[in-house]
Amino acid sequence: MTLTGFSHQWPAPLRTGDRVGIAAASSCLQDHDTLQEGIAVLTSWGLQVNPPPPLERRWGYLAGRDDERRKDLLLPSPGALLACARGGWGAARLLEAPIAWPEGWLLGFSDVTALLCSRWARGLGGGIHGPLLTTLASEPQWSQERLRHLLFGQPVAPLQGTCWRSGKTSGPLVTINLTVASHLLGTPHLPDLRGAILVIEDVGEAPYRIDRMLTHWRLAGVLQQLAGIGFGRFSGCDDASEETSANKTSADTFTLEQVLRERTADLNCPVIADLPVGHGSGGNAALPVGVQALLDADQGSLSVVMPSQR
Repeated sequence: MTLTGFSHQWPAPLRTGDRVGIAAASSCLQDHDTLQEGIAVLTSWGLQVNPPPPLERRWGYLAGRDDERRKDLLLPSPGALLACARGGWGAARLLEAPIAWPEGWLLGFSDVTALLCSRWARGLGGGIHGPLLTTLASEPQWSQERLRHLLFGQPVAPLQGTCWRSGKTSGPLVTINLTVASHLLGTPHLPDLRGAILVIEDVGEAPYRIDRMLTHWRLAGVLQQLAGIGFGRFSGCDDASEETSANKTSADTFTLEQVLRERTADLNCPVIADLPVGHGSGGNAALPVGVQALLDADQGSLSVVMPSQR
């Protein structure tokens, strides 16, 4: 299925009084305080938040058995918001059985990449790559306001990054965690990304593993067909300790930036880096999945236009 921007089905903007469901689709819930703080943020926006799944609902390292977590994905009402509680691992397991995706909004990032990509591949808009419920309260004010504006149908400012390869392009926007999305290659849950602007982030992966994953994407022919690339935050990914030993020096390895630049240098599309997206401090800017975006690498900017603003 080729990305075609506004041909996908999009939910209406949220309104005061709309209901929010909470999905624990990945690793088990551990921090009740950050969960409640995130709920408080949504409540302050005038939304009614359903009770979260119980903290004691666990199955090994997962927040319950697959069928329990899959039931969390049922929205509380048509057009409502489903906020994912945390990341970790486990969301992709839910894709092994059919999911009757209802119309509405889905919010999350990291492991939730699997759900966001699968929904878009099925023809449903409304996915937002953004803070998890357990990280929402710790987001800076500008990031919280950006998310609120997107959900309630208000325009948002362009994101600013650093130009790595000049040019200007437009296309549907997809934001991914590289590790999670790499395990969707070859499945029907990764959308056809021809002509898309792909924003990539990750956490805790050594440069050689980033190299290995990007090489996989190149061998699959995916990166070569993109309209543009944006690199978000790669938190904890520039530690070469796993690649070096007492007999090696820094000259025997590559930095993260060297890997990212080299693996995208010949793709003939605009590239920007340092976008405030992903894990770590500094804010995780919310980006809607599949909306039309404009990447102006010369200005280092990434702009999005929601369907409701057309």
